[in-house]
Amino acid sequence: MISKVIDSPIGYLQLVANDHALSELNWPEQHTHGLAQSSKRSKILDQAEEELRLYFDGQLHVFDVPLTPTGTAFQQQVWARLATIEWGKTCSYKTIAFGINKPTAMRAVGTAIGKNPLPIFIPCHRVVGSDGSLTGFSGGINVKRLLLAHESNQRNLALA
Repeated sequence: MISKVIDSPIGYLQLVANDHALSELNWPEQHTHGLAQSSKRSKILDQAEEELRLYFDGQLHVFDVPLTPTGTAFQQQVWARLATIEWGKTCSYKTIAFGINKPTAMRAVGTAIGKNPLPIFIPCHRVVGSDGSLTGFSGGINVKRLLLAHESNQRNLALA
């Protein structure tokens, strides 16, 4: 595994990859491989960094970097469903549960979303409560609010 810490409009982010795909995006308090960057160059990490830059500039709505999130079969199913939520749109946990044909699994869906190792790339920030309320997010509710505002306004993201 190789890692790279990048600065972004929402703070420092750690990207972790193998030679073939991006496996994690970690918030500062979650850095799993320390804050030091790997000395090895990585096309995957460079691509992920560039795509995030374009995303934050409002120029990219769909990521192309290969992803390899590690999780259970159920988590993979939930994350695949999250990947279908379009830029600027939101949906509820209930919608995700129905979308994977497990309508009574809303809590399990919430747990799987909370374990998403690739937030932003797998857009768990686009999941809200059934009443439209902002609910848990690994990067914090303020970051979730900023990401949703960024996508709904389709303009550059800047922290106030």
